[in-house]
Amino acid sequence: MSDLDLLTQSLARNVKRWRTERGFTLDALAARAGVSRGMLIQIEQARTNPSLGTVVKIGDALGISITTLLDYEQGPTVRIVPAEQAVRLWHTDAGSYNRLLAGTEAPGPLEMWDWLLMPGDGSPSDPHPAGTVELLHVTRGELTLTVDGEEYRVPAGASASFEANTPHTYANTGEVPLEMVMAVSVPGVH
Repeated sequence: MSDLDLLTQSLARNVKRWRTERGFTLDALAARAGVSRGMLIQIEQARTNPSLGTVVKIGDALGISITTLLDYEQGPTVRIVPAEQAVRLWHTDAGSYNRLLAGTEAPGPLEMWDWLLMPGDGSPSDPHPAGTVELLHVTRGELTLTVDGEEYRVPAGASASFEANTPHTYANTGEVPLEMVMAVSVPGVH
């Protein structure tokens, strides 16, 4: 079975499990996540590979991390994620990418990401639920971070934090590749 098949089946099993655990109908989850009921049915039946944006919206609506949605199995208290098992969820032809390095529920989803943005590349993000906070640290290059229409420059060695409940974009407007590590904390669903 391919990695993609494993991810598709894990996503199907976990969306259905967490939707049921939260007491959400398909219609309720579709409304909370802003995705169609038909898309949720296809996901729960492992008949589609949804976009990263769709997976993020479903995770946010369920109050769980992408790591939990894609987890193959429940593991021990200590979980080591080998480098080759980090999940690349977005990439461009220019070589930009992000990788989900690790994640946990503490008390809501907490994720750690590794980003590479090539010169000229950018990645927009829809608003996350109220209370979501992102922390990032630039290790190489300079990040152009736009939050709710306002642009900020974050050079190598600097860090930034922001409430991510508004539209935001990560971009590399410089001449060299940009590398950063980012943590995302989403409040739990009550």
